[in-house]
Amino acid sequence: MIGKKLRTGRWIAFLGVLLFCMVIIFPIYIIASTAFKTPPELTYSNFSLLPQSFNFANFERAMTRGDWPRYFFNSFIVASFTVIGSLFFNTLCGYSLARLRFPCRKLVLMLFIIGIMIPPQSYIIPQFIIIRSFPLAGGNSIFGSGGTGLLNTHAGLIIPFLSGSFGVFLSRQFYISFPKELDEAAIIDGSGKFGIYTRIFVPLSGPLFGTLTILRFVATWNDFFYPLIMTNTRSMYTVQLGLQVFRTIAGVEWNTLLAATLVTIMPIFVVFAFAQKYFVRGIVTTGIKV
Repeated sequence: MIGKKLRTGRWIAFLGVLLFCMVIIFPIYIIASTAFKTPPELTYSNFSLLPQSFNFANFERAMTRGDWPRYFFNSFIVASFTVIGSLFFNTLCGYSLARLRFPCRKLVLMLFIIGIMIPPQSYIIPQFIIIRSFPLAGGNSIFGSGGTGLLNTHAGLIIPFLSGSFGVFLSRQFYISFPKELDEAAIIDGSGKFGIYTRIFVPLSGPLFGTLTILRFVATWNDFFYPLIMTNTRSMYTVQLGLQVFRTIAGVEWNTLLAATLVTIMPIFVVFAFAQKYFVRGIVTTGIKV
């Protein structure tokens, strides 16, 4: 009887997971299907889940609308440097909160948690002012006036995201699970606090690095709002801003738009394919610990 209930529970769980996967995959399937359709197939009367033929001309047309090599270059530069910087700053700050003892440590952690709750749209104006007033950049004086600062530059798109509340909190949760004996053994061997971080914790941070890489890369690659505010020339467009070329006064060219969208999401699949093993382990090992 117990075995029968166990098998029934497994089948119910399997069907639930299968249904959830179908809900997730179906929009991606619609994107892929529409990307191969001709304009007449997009009308309500001719709608079908499968395209009548695989029309690769949509992809050729999509990639000739706009300076896509430049858009991809900008996105790769911004996403790559953001990921590299966030791996260092987030893990270093998380290590400090997890392993070091200093006054108001719990208060600092609480401030980071509060930072997770604040939507980025609420502080975009002061962030814009800070980027525009960056000293000695974009024609600015040492007091941050007279020029454009870091607006419309790669640095302006990278620097604000080199660290973040969620990344710091995730790193802190990962490092707090390490046994204290590691720190004590390293101190006996003569390592300082930073040496413990670089020699002990960094080599053991594969799951954390994989998790942060995926989350930060996906967030940066898919970001539309921040580059829209901080850039004002097409030469600085990222791929998400580049997709706007398919919106015209006459309407939206859905087949070419989704063909371009399908191309732009390929790097995300590649990054996830390489880091998914560490991503799953990182999520499992960063439980809530205080």
